[in-house]
Amino acid sequence: MKCCTSADHKLLDFVKVKGENTSFNRVLDQQIKCGFGQQGVCCRLCSNGPCRITPKSPQGVCGATADTIVGRNFLRSVASGAACYLHIVETTARNLKKTGEEKGVLKGVETLNELAKAFGVEEEDMHLKAEKVADLVLRDLYKPRFEKMELTEKIAYGPRVDKWKELGIMPGGAKSEVFDAIVKSSTNLNSDPVDMLMHSLNLGISTGLYGLTLTNLLNDVMLGEPVIRQAKVGFKVVDEDYINIMITGHQHSIIGHLQDYLISDEVKKSAQDVGAKGFKLVGCTCVGQDLQLRGEHYEEVFSGHAGNNFTSEPLISTGAIDLILSEFNCTLPGIEDLADKYQVKMICLDDVAKKKNSEYMEFSMEKRVEISKKIVEEALNNYGKRRSEIEINIPKDHGHDDVITGVSEKSLKKFLGDSYKPLLSLIASGQIKGVAAVVGCSNLTAKGHDVFTVELTRELIKRDIIVLSAGCSSGGLENVGLMSPKAADLAGDKLKEVCKSLGIPPVLNFGPCLAIGRLEIVATELARELGIDIPQLPLVLSAPQWLEEQALADGAFGLALGLPLHLAIPPFVTGSKVITKVLTEDLPSITGGQLILDDDVISTADRLEKIVMDRRMALGL
Repeated sequence: MKCCTSADHKLLDFVKVKGENTSFNRVLDQQIKCGFGQQGVCCRLCSNGPCRITPKSPQGVCGATADTIVGRNFLRSVASGAACYLHIVETTARNLKKTGEEKGVLKGVETLNELAKAFGVEEEDMHLKAEKVADLVLRDLYKPRFEKMELTEKIAYGPRVDKWKELGIMPGGAKSEVFDAIVKSSTNLNSDPVDMLMHSLNLGISTGLYGLTLTNLLNDVMLGEPVIRQAKVGFKVVDEDYINIMITGHQHSIIGHLQDYLISDEVKKSAQDVGAKGFKLVGCTCVGQDLQLRGEHYEEVFSGHAGNNFTSEPLISTGAIDLILSEFNCTLPGIEDLADKYQVKMICLDDVAKKKNSEYMEFSMEKRVEISKKIVEEALNNYGKRRSEIEINIPKDHGHDDVITGVSEKSLKKFLGDSYKPLLSLIASGQIKGVAAVVGCSNLTAKGHDVFTVELTRELIKRDIIVLSAGCSSGGLENVGLMSPKAADLAGDKLKEVCKSLGIPPVLNFGPCLAIGRLEIVATELARELGIDIPQLPLVLSAPQWLEEQALADGAFGLALGLPLHLAIPPFVTGSKVITKVLTEDLPSITGGQLILDDDVISTADRLEKIVMDRRMALGL
């Protein structure tokens, strides 16, 4: 079978042997791309269209130019991505509030106290404190657009807040900002591409601070704070002797009760009664990374993280998955046919991720016990039906046993002795040149599955630049061994020495795409320690294999923070000279950020290293 390439050679070998219809071969049928779509110059907002801008037809029927059409399309994409993340933080805050109301278990009291202090919440009772913290988040999300969100100034870095105020991009109520972005980008309304770009940056701020940063911290309160540890990754984490539930999505708090319920004596006995040793959750996509991040608290039930979004289809074809539990993206539509073929029951807990052949169980904290019992019942029944009929083939040589996980802004700081000064000292001395955040999705078009991500990361660590990762990129990097301590041998001499002395890999796994918010906290703390603004740090950002609209919202956050952001594939804006120029040339004088478009690994590494070195020089290092 012909497939696209993959940095994960063992995975690719398995895909070819199985011969299933997956994204790895479907991408070959979609190689011819629409040039108008790639440039963002197709408009289908009204019945006079779709209009496509060409040199002979520089305006649509209504008179919209390429700049206007591209601006509208880009703003709509960022708004959609922001909406996804805001949905996640809304769900998480609601679940925390209910946990507080019901006097439930709060596993991250330290984080709760820190949030309460930052928000100005004075309350001794921990459950009331949790309620009030959650209420403040929800109140901000639901404000009208003309009322600024109050928590932005309390959690963002002061110099950045000043810059955002100067630019007029401080967000009002986040959901209202998304609503008006859709209005603004509709037919015969806004035609100013720069205004629409600035609105995209506004959405990036609420995406980053609320959808990313606060989602992580609220989850930490309910589910436990990350602890650095070693873990297994890849298909080797799957044990056919258990009833295996594959989880996909981003909303960790939705499966919080299930995690604890699966290891109760009654549930373990029910599994043993049908011939299994018990139940295991198998991580796939970002919710798997999230559970891996907090794996210290769930070792008995969590088998490990198998891989990122495009690994999910091959994982099903091992035959060892008995039930798929989804609650958000990146739940690929392609898993539906494979689930049918391998007789895998699918259950969805949030209708935003509803698959056509899945059973929908609307999640609520009030019904969580009932839902967990129903999931267990369905998994038991399906295990009994399918295991005698389905051949199981798990490539046990896929993955690694010694990946370092559980890295967060807090656990890393504790590892360094409760201070970021040791890291800053290593940077100042030149042992580490700088920091590169290689984050975001996996796609199949930037040289192949995870290929650009892995090759760029290898090139950066060779140059003594330490890499921090969050998102599906982490799944690709850990499955090829770059997050194992032995990867230190692939780093430059100076970084290698640092890694070996500390027993760490040169690529640190912060977990899911939500953890891009954790990286923002690290950047903020480093900048605060040095008394500088974030754009002055020797820190660069790359989302080489970005995939979807959420990634564009992430990118808008990075640009609003003032970071140089590299993409291997341009967003669909190159049909507008104005927008392309603002993003790639003018933005450094606006926010300090800059979009770097480069589809060559070495050239990209050269450019990112030069930015690091220029910033080191500016700091006198």
